[in-house]
Amino acid sequence: MARSATLPAYGTGPPAAPRGEPRADSGGESRRGSAESNRQIRSKVESRMLGLDSNRLSWWDHWRALAAYQLPRRYKWLITANEATRGSAINNKIVDSTSMLAARTLTSGLLSGLTNPATPWFKFEIDGFDDPGSDVVLWLAECQRRMSTVFQESNFYNSMAVMYFDLVVFGTAAVLIYDDFDDVIRCFNPCLGEYYVDVDNKHRVVVFYRKFVMTIAQVVNEFGEENCSDGVRGLYREGGTSLTREIIIAHALEPNDDGLYGVPKRFKFRECYWEWGSSQDLLLRKKGYLEFPGFVARWDVVGNDPYGRSPGMDALGDDKQLQRETVRKASAIDKMVNPPLKADVQLKNQPASLLPGGITYVNGYGRDRPGLEPIFTVMPPIAELKQDIAEIQDRIRRTFFNNLFTDISNLDTVRSASEIRARVEEKLVMLPVIKRLDNEALAPSIERTWAIMQRAGLLPPPPQSAPAGGFIAIRYISPFAMAMRATETTAIERSMAFGGNLVAVDQTVLDNYDLDRTVHLYTAALGADMRMLRTDEERDQIRGQRAQQAQQQQVMQGAAGLVSGAKVLIETDVGGGQNALQAMLGGGAVGPGGVPGTEAPA
Repeated sequence: MARSATLPAYGTGPPAAPRGEPRADSGGESRRGSAESNRQIRSKVESRMLGLDSNRLSWWDHWRALAAYQLPRRYKWLITANEATRGSAINNKIVDSTSMLAARTLTSGLLSGLTNPATPWFKFEIDGFDDPGSDVVLWLAECQRRMSTVFQESNFYNSMAVMYFDLVVFGTAAVLIYDDFDDVIRCFNPCLGEYYVDVDNKHRVVVFYRKFVMTIAQVVNEFGEENCSDGVRGLYREGGTSLTREIIIAHALEPNDDGLYGVPKRFKFRECYWEWGSSQDLLLRKKGYLEFPGFVARWDVVGNDPYGRSPGMDALGDDKQLQRETVRKASAIDKMVNPPLKADVQLKNQPASLLPGGITYVNGYGRDRPGLEPIFTVMPPIAELKQDIAEIQDRIRRTFFNNLFTDISNLDTVRSASEIRARVEEKLVMLPVIKRLDNEALAPSIERTWAIMQRAGLLPPPPQSAPAGGFIAIRYISPFAMAMRATETTAIERSMAFGGNLVAVDQTVLDNYDLDRTVHLYTAALGADMRMLRTDEERDQIRGQRAQQAQQQQVMQGAAGLVSGAKVLIETDVGGGQNALQAMLGGGAVGPGGVPGTEAPA
């Protein structure tokens, strides 16, 4: 669950622009440009947008059905300025909200399992630098902390939540990440139906076009009055209600491979904005980027399809059946409660009471002409309908992988931690999108944010021991990543348990294990912060102090034993005016010169 990304010359800021070329936060930004150049750009991008629109047509219609039944608020059927019905009801086909709730559960599970705002979900590593106390490890930890702060302070997690919802329903979701003076980054979620995408020869999304609406005030604030058309400038100066009038803006983002925009070739991507339907002599902005300013995530892809397929597509058939059966069940219950009636023709235009306890008087009732009575006795199979609806609802929830997140909480009995962990690992195999999200969403968002922070000087300078232009690995430590890596900790535990069982046969078997290295490997596999472990020097110093203290204590215990023994010998009388110690030293008192057995003269 790690991805290697080259982040060269970290902490040094953006590459210097050659003399005469513009330098901006992400790329070379220019103003209007020449009319001839703008016409060439407009001709190419508008022609390509027509081709992208043709390729998207079948997806476009499929998305409309998904939106109608599952997520109507995140889809634009037509891009229309000054749309007066924007706040009208758009969920008329949703009678049973099971699919919407199931998609919401999967969205919440992905957000908390992959990019939980409350816990760290990524960290940085450099191969060969795993000492918890090294300058490189501490520097990477500080970089991770600062980036996590940027994510928290910006709208990153709000955008990720919207992205996951789009992804599970439509199979394709886009997020644009731009630099922001106040929050470092600002994320935008283009609505499905607004944008078109295409892939390169490696099936990576590198082309992003869209049409969307902005008010006159927004256009001027974003692009500057001097870059707008005469019509927009006139409405802006007019003020009042003219500021809220909307126009359609077009946006093209693609690889900078032919130098058409006049953007320096060192920028890998370029973009331009223009007023849709305006004169081809005008552009609102053209700009270059060193990296793709955002990402497009897809749930599952077939061949070279630019758009993805989703659980929402798999559940669409069940969803349509569910809505129909729910309506029919309600109709059956309504017929039971309020059945259709038949009546004597004489009662036409006559008052009749259908309220409980009400009485309707009829001439001749009970003889040859009846009054009001049901046309037929309604006995619909309500129980069978409810059972079939419950089965459909369960299929929809499983299609949206809700069982992955709710089965454990729905267990009737208490299970062991090992069993629960095994269940989670088993179900994560059923969610193959995790690795695709690592490559198409998580890593690009981290790399883009790193680049923005680097150019803004918000990353700490690297230590002298850090390799210049080295590979920095992005390691994911989210709950999903840890669950998928749990096999590493399980293998360590089983190996240690096996070795422990052999100790009863041969105690030297533990000599095969490097326990210090095992602790490091186990902690890393758990995704815990390696700074919680002491460095090798600190560990060896503590062990040396402990051994020295033990040796001193042993010496002191030995000396205390000698003193205690000598005291006992002195106090032991063996007769003849001698104690035991004198007897041991030669059978008599110690004489002059230290010669035993002689007595000193009186």
